[in-house]
Amino acid sequence: MIWGLIRIIRAIRIEQLEQFMDTVQLSLKFQKIVDTISSDISSIRTGRATSGLVENIIVPAYGGTQRLRVLELASITTPDPTSLVISPWDKSIIGDIKKGILEANVGLNPYIDGEIIRIVIPPMTTEDREKFVKLLSQKIEFGRVQIRQIRADEMHEIKKRFEAKEITEDDRNDEEKKLQDLTDQFIAKIEELGEKKKQDLMQI
Repeated sequence: MIWGLIRIIRAIRIEQLEQFMDTVQLSLKFQKIVDTISSDISSIRTGRATSGLVENIIVPAYGGTQRLRVLELASITTPDPTSLVISPWDKSIIGDIKKGILEANVGLNPYIDGEIIRIVIPPMTTEDREKFVKLLSQKIEFGRVQIRQIRADEMHEIKKRFEAKEITEDDRNDEEKKLQDLTDQFIAKIEELGEKKKQDLMQI
């Protein structure tokens, strides 16, 4: 009888561990989307110079044989609030970096000054701010949609397990609630990123 109880306890612990690991894996999926959105909206220009405006721009370097981000090719500094300085580690690709930034069509005009690239951040007009706020809203909504799609997939899996009698109705309700709570948590993170960026955009 004692050994039977031990087996039951072990089974419960294994089930709890599996549920914990499922939650961890789901959180990692959601966090990956949050990180992607955070990186994406960092490239939206505000009135201030930040490395995020250019660091993730993809540059076809060395004759197009390699596609690397600016941050992988150079150091990026902000000597003052309205300018960026990009210092390539390999000076031979300075032209590639400049071209990559221009072709990214992010509203920046880099120019080569000796062995560095300078970018002066132009002041934003009211039209600029409205345009970028709209773009920001689109990116934030895209993040919400991705989170909700994962939730829908997980809901479908929970339903399948319930219909296959792998879990009880109480288990199903519990898992669906945990899934919704986690979904709400990560959507809130995305919305917080959007609100902070919007404040930056509207700041004069």
